Order: sequence, then C-alpha cells, then structure tokens
Amino acid sequence: MKKRVLGLLLCGVMAFSMLATACGGGGDAPAPDQENSQATTPTEGGLKIAIVSSPSGVDDGSFNQNNYEGIQSFIANHPDASVTAVKEESGDTAAAVQAVADIVADYNVIVCCGFQFAGIGSIAQDNPNVDFILVDSNPTDSEGNEVEVANVYAMTFAEQESGFYAGVAAALETKSNKVAVVNGIAYPSNVNYQYGFESGVNYANKNLATSAEVVEIASYAGTDVTGANVGGNYVGTFADEATGKVVGNALINEGCDILFVAAGGSGNGVFTAAKEASNVKVIGCDVDQYDDGTNGDSNVVLTSVLKVMDKNVEKQLNAVIDGTFEGKNDLLGADTDSTGYVKEEGRQQLSADTITKIDEVYEMVKSGTIVPASNFNGILPEDLGK
Repeated sequence: MKKRVLGLLLCGVMAFSMLATACGGGGDAPAPDQENSQATTPTEGGLKIAIVSSPSGVDDGSFNQNNYEGIQSFIANHPDASVTAVKEESGDTAAAVQAVADIVADYNVIVCCGFQFAGIGSIAQDNPNVDFILVDSNPTDSEGNEVEVANVYAMTFAEQESGFYAGVAAALETKSNKVAVVNGIAYPSNVNYQYGFESGVNYANKNLATSAEVVEIASYAGTDVTGANVGGNYVGTFADEATGKVVGNALINEGCDILFVAAGGSGNGVFTAAKEASNVKVIGCDVDQYDDGTNGDSNVVLTSVLKVMDKNVEKQLNAVIDGTFEGKNDLLGADTDSTGYVKEEGRQQLSADTITKIDEVYEMVKSGTIVPASNFNGILPEDLGK
C-alpha cells in the first residue's frame, strides 16, 4: 500500500528523455580541482576531452563522478589524451547549453552529463568535427524537438529497472514496513527511479509476501517536465545537503527505516540523517556507495543500485579513437548489463534470501517479463501490485 498526501497525476506521453540524476554520497575517487573550468595540461597530439557537469561537479561521488571515471579509465590506456572538467554552476538548461557552446572549439570530444544538456543538438550540428557523448538525454534542436545527430552518441538508461531492484530490496529488508525514496529534481530519469522503486515495493507486496508502505510527504511532492504532480519526496535541487537532511529526517520521523537516495549532492544530507538516526539504512544509486555509508564501526548502506555509465563512456571514447564512433540515441538497460545492483560480499548488507529474490526478478526484468513503471512508459507503479 502507499501513503500519498497529494494525488498522483501521471502523463502518458511517450518519451525517453532522462535526467542527470546523480544519487547521494560523497565519494573519494580522484577528481580535478574545479571552479568553473579547470583543465589538465593537454599532451600535444592526444585526444582533448571536456566533461561538462552539473553544480555538484565530477567529485560528487555518484552520477557525474561515474562519467568522469569512464574518461579516467580511457586516459589510463591512452596517456596522451587529456580531460578538462567544466562545472556549470547554475543547473539552468540554457546556461548548460551555453557552457558547451563556449568551449566547443577547443576540444575533440565533449561529454555532457545530464538532462539539462539536451539542447546541444544544434551546437553539434554546427560543429561536425567535434564528437559529443550525451548522458541521460537525447539531443534536441533549437525548437526543442528530439533529433538524432551524426556526431552525438546519446545514452539514456532504464533507471526504473534499478529503482525496481531498490524497491524489492527495501520491501524485503524493512523492519518498520515503511520505506521511501528521496529524489533531487523531477526530471525524467529521477522520476524513473521513483516509479521504479514504487513498482518494486508493490511487486514485492504482491508476489514476495511483504507488506511495505511507500511514504510520501505532500510538501515535497515533485512536478515533472510536463507539469504533472508525480508525488514522491523531492529536495528540489541536486546540490543542497541541508535540505536533503531535512527531508531525510522528516521521513525517518514518519517511521521509515530504509531510504532509497537518488538526489545527487543533496543526498549527502540524507546519508547524514540516516547516520544520526538508529536502525535506518539507505540504498545508494548510480554507483556503489558503500564507502559513503561508513558510520564509525558500522555502515548505513544496505546496497546500491547501478546505472553503468563509466564503461559506456569509455566504450564511446574508444570508438572515437578507432574510427567507429557514430551518432545514435541509445536506451540502455539490463539487457546490456547497464543497470543492476551491488551484491558483492562486503559491499552490501542484504540477506542471502533477499539476494536470491532480487537475482530472480533481475532476470525477469532482463527478459522483459517484468516491466517497471517509468515517467512516460504508460505504466503506473500501482500496476505492479495488481
């Protein structure tokens, strides 16, 4: 069952545009110093790469950082290549596109992290000698129409699949029978995580003998890109730890003992709320966030669900080098091992029975037997409980 204070309005528009969701935590992988733009020193003759990200930057421990790690892995094998990290400070879509336009003449490849960069379609068309890797959105032209561009490889992900694994895990592991998801902004991919999570809880309640309730607080309901109220618990930004902690504490006060965190830098505050509470666990997303859950001699991370961006970014950079790069709008999911969850020993705290059950539903998602709800696929989270 589901606790909603505001009604859920779902628009059945078919679209696959997705967001720069980034999930919580404060990772410790190396990243360049950043203000607005800080470059490494390019080696003459090597591939010059720029990565343009949201205000949380490439050291956010999650979405942006995972993309950056894909570039780092590529450079490890191509040491003559270089990378520049550009952090667009506002998160505004027009400013994000302008940030790309400002640097387009200086790089061979530009990696754009997030839904807010969708409008680079015209820039790419005007600069056919530059290759673009667009993550979490398909490109649009100057009028906002989705387009496929010869020099833009756009990767979007079925975040609802990973959200589904989180929901099943939460329903199986909760002791209070109250769980919740905390999101950043109701861009499509963040709503996908929310709807996937709700779908997973509903599925588990129907099929796996659980009785979990998804808790939502009316004042934090999200509004998606069509203006529809999608419910949920939205911080309203990906870069506000203080408000993230407020939302986390509010849900803990409602009795939630498991929180799925899909809120970028704001998610750090949710992690803090869980650490300061007792018997509360979080589920990380996008990347393995177990290290972010360290809390003295314990850990608050139950598991993390994954969106495999680093390997896909590296794959496309290799394609640039070997001459096989081509523009495409590509939706990636479990069928290409691009969604998943952490089950490695020592990196999660799931029971063996829970892992067995998630593995079973993973295979059903991979085969298409289970299709979780997403922002625009015409399926409601409630449909998974029928």
